[in-house]
Amino acid sequence: MNHDYLLYSIAHLKCARCHSGNMFLDQNPYHLRKIYAMPDNCPVCGQSNLPEVGFWWGSMYISYGISVGLSVVTVLFLWLGLGWSDWAILSTNAILMILILPLAFRYARAIWFAMFIRFDPKYSIHEQHKAS
Repeated sequence: MNHDYLLYSIAHLKCARCHSGNMFLDQNPYHLRKIYAMPDNCPVCGQSNLPEVGFWWGSMYISYGISVGLSVVTVLFLWLGLGWSDWAILSTNAILMILILPLAFRYARAIWFAMFIRFDPKYSIHEQHKAS
């Protein structure tokens, strides 16, 4: 498996199968009313965005890992690196976690989706242009 394909779909929040269709209807994660809005199927290759009932529950664990990892790095940097007080660290970390939540949610879904749906060059617009 080529990891470049895997990373591309995650980094660009694209369909894991074709790397062309957007995973989310609204590309701005901070439009909070539309943060969950995903097409039923990829508009390019038709891949279902809900392969089975409850599929997206697993992405919560990914989101939790992203949040905890970022929180640990932030706290250690502010505490050991800058010597901030406990309250300054706590409040800064809380604000950072609130701001990062929409991004963590979307990237967690992209990671989870890419773990189960593999890239298929026959559905890729980019690969079809290379072959022509």
